[in-house]
Amino acid sequence: MSEKTYLVVGLGNIGAEYATTRHNIGFIILDAWAQASNISFTPDRYGDIALVKDKGRKFYLLKPSTYMNLSGNAVRYWIQKLDIDIQSTIIICDDVNLPFETLRMRKAGSDGGHNGLKNICNLLGTSSYPRIRVGVGHDYEQGRQIEYVLGNFSDEECKIIPEIAKKIIEGVRTWAFVGAEKAMTSLNVKPKKDTNQ
Repeated sequence: MSEKTYLVVGLGNIGAEYATTRHNIGFIILDAWAQASNISFTPDRYGDIALVKDKGRKFYLLKPSTYMNLSGNAVRYWIQKLDIDIQSTIIICDDVNLPFETLRMRKAGSDGGHNGLKNICNLLGTSSYPRIRVGVGHDYEQGRQIEYVLGNFSDEECKIIPEIAKKIIEGVRTWAFVGAEKAMTSLNVKPKKDTNQ
């Protein structure tokens, strides 16, 4: 029996100046997964790719090199190259409509104004693909959204990101091994507030 293959796409922008920005949470999550798995990314067509093998599953982690607004080029290419179904692809991206630390997994849905999701939808011709939206908050004045998402996480937020990454990685594994419904149950909960703060 051949290994089941999945494509996990973290959205972001290439370049050191974007590395720790809110818009790059998808890259940050995949970097954490690669580090935890003791593997590294390799530059390839349309992005950096890494392979995680896990109990008969193959997870291809993709960080598109196309910049956010053209992410669909990378997603479409790698779906075709890996010869996988779109339902075996999951997208991880930031969402300013969700409070920081809040996660939302959906099996399908609108782009919610996210340019990366919009481009993926346009090039794939469908919005019926799984995605995990990572809340980055919306503490910005009207008309300042671009500055906000291209701004860096605060020091306090950076301390929490490793736990967010751990939860998302486990959620993606649950999606692959058990199914989307179980993964959504575990991910779509409000984060617990630390009463010690």
